[in-house]
Amino acid sequence: MKRRVVVTGIGILTAHGSGKETNWTKSISGESSIHEITSFDSSKYRVRYAGEARNFSAATLYKLHCKRLDRASHLLIHTTREALSDAQIIERTGDVPVLVSIGTTLGGMLSGESFHKEGLKKGLDRARLSLVSDYLAHCQAINLFKEFEFKGDFIVFSDACTSSANAIGHAFNSVRQGRYDIAICGGYDTISEFTFAGFSSLMALTPHLCRPFDKNRDGLVLGEGAGILILEELEHAVKRNVRVLGEMVGYGESTDAYHMTSPEPLGEIASFAITKALTDAGNPPIDYINAHGTGTKYNDTMETNALRIAFGERAKEIPVSSIKPMIGHLLGGSGAVEAIISLLSIMHKALPPNINYETPDPECGLNIIVEAAAQDVKTVISNSFGFGGSNASIILRDFQWGK
Repeated sequence: MKRRVVVTGIGILTAHGSGKETNWTKSISGESSIHEITSFDSSKYRVRYAGEARNFSAATLYKLHCKRLDRASHLLIHTTREALSDAQIIERTGDVPVLVSIGTTLGGMLSGESFHKEGLKKGLDRARLSLVSDYLAHCQAINLFKEFEFKGDFIVFSDACTSSANAIGHAFNSVRQGRYDIAICGGYDTISEFTFAGFSSLMALTPHLCRPFDKNRDGLVLGEGAGILILEELEHAVKRNVRVLGEMVGYGESTDAYHMTSPEPLGEIASFAITKALTDAGNPPIDYINAHGTGTKYNDTMETNALRIAFGERAKEIPVSSIKPMIGHLLGGSGAVEAIISLLSIMHKALPPNINYETPDPECGLNIIVEAAAQDVKTVISNSFGFGGSNASIILRDFQWGK
């Protein structure tokens, strides 16, 4: 018999700010936190805007040497501390083994960028070697493990924009199958000039407003931040007498390897992830779709096709929105942050808007949420689709005893 997996804590940091209250308030009000970039000189690029986590302070009490940590580690540790506090787990999990399952696209890209710049300026033999180790995708998870003195295992997923969704899915299955009672899962990514330049060269960034599913959409906007969820076996949470925020009931993934940067246009393989998640959850009625919705021509059309395959005629009726126009695309961290917003929509019984949407696209005939709306949201699916054809879907619902 499969064990029930509940969410007992969340931590979130985006361009909106830090904490679930701040992020929910700004998301439901449709506030844009996209501003001109301050972390590097963007004047030489066609696009100069992104969703930076500007108000984040790393002046938290650390066991590790604060100055030694890279920005990505700061984001991850800060958000994990917030989630642990929310779950009433004080700093350390003691002798209870935990799984740490983290997703990231870029890892320590900022450190790699710094090493490159130092190498050009001083010579490669004089650039700091510590920056090379910080560049590795698993470095931040190691720092997280050390900071909180966890006992157990950690795993890092790095499969583009589905990284943290798959990290959550792995944690979900691990708890459900009895390998762990507690899992700390989610993901993060930072904005770096290297990454920005790459997306700029692909002409994937909008010089205007990010407007998912709109007929005049012309690109995405980058963001940064982190999202962490504490997943826990239900009886374990009950014994701790901790508040249950919601329940994770389904997860599905698929890979099409259609193209390194373009999605498979028909959405057939992406629909597999959706239908697998629905089947895993027992095919519940879905009240809200938190879309991947990047605002690019091909992605939004593909996602629409995938939803039509998975839901049939109901795809035109289920409310849909993407939060990326407000905070940017967090790449490997997007799945975790969007899962948290999905959970908050269940908790607050309201749907966040798909801002900047003005002109319907006949190829994306979905029920787009133009303005925030109150709704009795019980079950939500959150989709993530990444470069290289990686797809993942997560299903969350309100917690009820006996179900």
